[in-house]
Amino acid sequence: MIELRGVSKRYGRGAMGADNVDLAVAPGELVALFGPSGSGKSSILQIMGLLINPDEGQVWIDGSRADELDETAASALRRTRIGFVFQAFGLLPLLSAHENVEVALRLLGVGRSTYRQRVAAALESVGLEGRIKHRPDELSGGEQQRVAVARALVHSPGYLLADEPTGELDTETGVAILELLAGVARHGTAVVVASHDPKVLEVADRALFVRDGKLHAPEPAELELWLSEGTGKLASS
Repeated sequence: MIELRGVSKRYGRGAMGADNVDLAVAPGELVALFGPSGSGKSSILQIMGLLINPDEGQVWIDGSRADELDETAASALRRTRIGFVFQAFGLLPLLSAHENVEVALRLLGVGRSTYRQRVAAALESVGLEGRIKHRPDELSGGEQQRVAVARALVHSPGYLLADEPTGELDTETGVAILELLAGVARHGTAVVVASHDPKVLEVADRALFVRDGKLHAPEPAELELWLSEGTGKLASS
């Protein structure tokens, strides 16, 4: 379980990245955080991933308090228990798909014979077993994001945090990535996706809207409106 308890994060001029947020995500669950740009989705995700510290509240991971860890301990927890997928794929341009995924295991000190098998399995799980030697500039946007997902999963994290994972992709490719993330959740990983893409609602177990740093549980009619008309009208209603 990863859990936020009464978490708040303030920025300059009173802007709230998170405002008294309570959120628990269980293994095997895909939770979507929705809202317009600047609503606080990314801040909440970054707090869950120990990338930034809250000003108030607590972060609990695997039953232990995580927000009080020093940077060395927090970094170790991120490397071993949390996988990250971002809008910008973040691949190293001179490395192949296999080598980009391999980097994550090298940071953990995994032995060479072991990481070759795990990298191959991770790339196969995202459907890229035939593209392992290709560099990022030889891959489509969707394939690059699949490499990023494989890199996030290769160390078998308990939690996968995805920030706008479809933002650089066309609609069809974005749907494929969301279905891939849903499959990850079905295999027992807790997945949180921050997005303004209404398609994520079709694969999420639970959807929470974020406005001014606050989580808002939507009514069914609001979900239907978002799915049918996109984020603009709902954000302004």
